[in-house]
Amino acid sequence: MTASTLAPDEVPYFDIADPTFSVRSEPVRAARDGGWYARTNYGLAVLRHAEVNELLKDRRLVQGSARWPERNGVHGGPFADWWSKTLLNLEGADHTRIRRLLTPAFSPKLIQRLTPSFQELAHELVDGFAERGSCEFIGEFAEPFAAQVLTIMLGMPRSEWRTLARWSGDLGAALAVTIRRDIDRVHAALEGLYGHADTLIADRRRSPGEDFVSRLVAAQTEQDRLTEAELRNAIVLLIFGGMDTTRNQLGLALHTFTQHPDQWRLLAERPELGKPAVEEVMRVNPTTTWITREAAEDLEFRGLRIARGTTVHLFAEAAGTDPAAVPDPGFDITAERGGHFAFGGGVHYCLGHAVARADMAIALPVLAARLRALSLAGEPLAMPISGNTGFLRLPLAFSALRR
Repeated sequence: MTASTLAPDEVPYFDIADPTFSVRSEPVRAARDGGWYARTNYGLAVLRHAEVNELLKDRRLVQGSARWPERNGVHGGPFADWWSKTLLNLEGADHTRIRRLLTPAFSPKLIQRLTPSFQELAHELVDGFAERGSCEFIGEFAEPFAAQVLTIMLGMPRSEWRTLARWSGDLGAALAVTIRRDIDRVHAALEGLYGHADTLIADRRRSPGEDFVSRLVAAQTEQDRLTEAELRNAIVLLIFGGMDTTRNQLGLALHTFTQHPDQWRLLAERPELGKPAVEEVMRVNPTTTWITREAAEDLEFRGLRIARGTTVHLFAEAAGTDPAAVPDPGFDITAERGGHFAFGGGVHYCLGHAVARADMAIALPVLAARLRALSLAGEPLAMPISGNTGFLRLPLAFSALRR
């Protein structure tokens, strides 16, 4: 009997709001071995590569996170308003139009031009702790690197990185199940980020440059243009999304490499493996462990009836390590793999993926070249391994080399 024909009480069930739940747990692996889906307190969880890939492209599903605030007791207010209007949660013509107008700002030429700055930043941060032979990686590298990459992209003074990091972290509390408790802190952070966005927009209108904001401001001169509200919203989303993804993914990458020292040595010897290293880390240990969709209509998939309004969590980590799609799913930065789902898929594929890939592909070879014999230097402090995950604290030890 397949999972699609099991009685409801026979299908595996997970309480994914439980802070102790892990998408990498043995019960999840066992559920994936038994069938392609499980039930959760939020709806369905899709566990296998083939089904995740197909459902990400299924137009009968829409973005599923739009109602996150109200489902957690937040009805209205600044965050709920911003969240409902972000590109992440828009559908149809508005999504298509805004995505088209934002895409040129993420041009490969801009990213390539900024590559030397990103590389110098990585070396500069390592210089700050290399001689000690140890560091707290999140606070001393991942967070300042992610935040200062954003200041470079936005054409801001790098000295403002701590403010961006604090506000992004506070805004991130809105994506936890404790959003209602933290909503005042979330609103204060959103107000601060909007203020920064307004200052940047006004400055680039007076004196445009080659940075990301200048390119977005230029998009307003087109006939089908961004409104002022859409422009502000997009800049806040860039700061929040860019900060969160890079900081968390770098921490997860370094933790993964501590468990695979041979791969770390290989990356040091072959820096050209920086790009595949990013892809491999995001396959086995993504910060976005699931992608949320919602059924826009009653539908049937693989023999399973899914009612309109059902939340569908597509487990990116389980799909990326699915033996049916990756016969040897172990960590190997030289292996040729199929695509992973850490940046989502379909019409909602992450718009900023090229930036995240580029800055991490620069940072990882620098770190591997300079931090040899990498190991944990204490107990890490991790977020729950579900939803958007990462480390709050990651103490590392190493033998340092000069640049």
